[in-house]
Amino acid sequence: MKKIPDKIRVKRVPKRGIYDKETIYNILDKEFFCHVGFIYNDQPIVIPTLYGRKDNDLYFHGSMASRMMKSLSQGIDVSISVTRLNGLVLARSAFHHSANYESVVIFGKAFLIEGDEAKNEALKIVSDHIIPHRWEEARLPSEKELKATMVLKIPIDEASAKVRTGGPGDDKSDYDLDIWAGVIPFKTTIENPIPDELLREGIAIPKSVKEYQKK
Repeated sequence: MKKIPDKIRVKRVPKRGIYDKETIYNILDKEFFCHVGFIYNDQPIVIPTLYGRKDNDLYFHGSMASRMMKSLSQGIDVSISVTRLNGLVLARSAFHHSANYESVVIFGKAFLIEGDEAKNEALKIVSDHIIPHRWEEARLPSEKELKATMVLKIPIDEASAKVRTGGPGDDKSDYDLDIWAGVIPFKTTIENPIPDELLREGIAIPKSVKEYQKK
């Protein structure tokens, strides 16, 4: 059995820890919103942002003036977390209440993407990850916009997943209590798109949006 590095090993309820790339990629591909943790001026900072994955790399972008982007581009240590909440687990006791979820934590250092061609390719990866084929329907970034944008990638080399499924785990002595227990499942619902107030008449909903509604 391959030894799991202590840095990524799940400590709390270790049986929920999963380390194979297929599971990690699958969870990352279900989501596109992450939280990026790093140290800035000796203070811990956590910033939410959008991301995209291709192969073994995670991509994200931001303003050239962003403290997060400027800090991470210097090669400091970073931690990225992604969570998908699947339900609330209600036990008979308050102590054993929990949640069903799928999560990934990534450790590493970010690498700067340089050059307009490479930037555009990375930005397309993020766009396609969030809503496939939208990149081809939209106006592409101008030279000025690319200069104002920093794009980073982080290899998914030091990562672990943690997953909880199933019902509550009550104490045996509590099963005779007249208290309801079970799971409230969660599901993300995609609603009908709302057109921009300034949208010109006659512009139909594009294919990317129609396909996204079917997810």
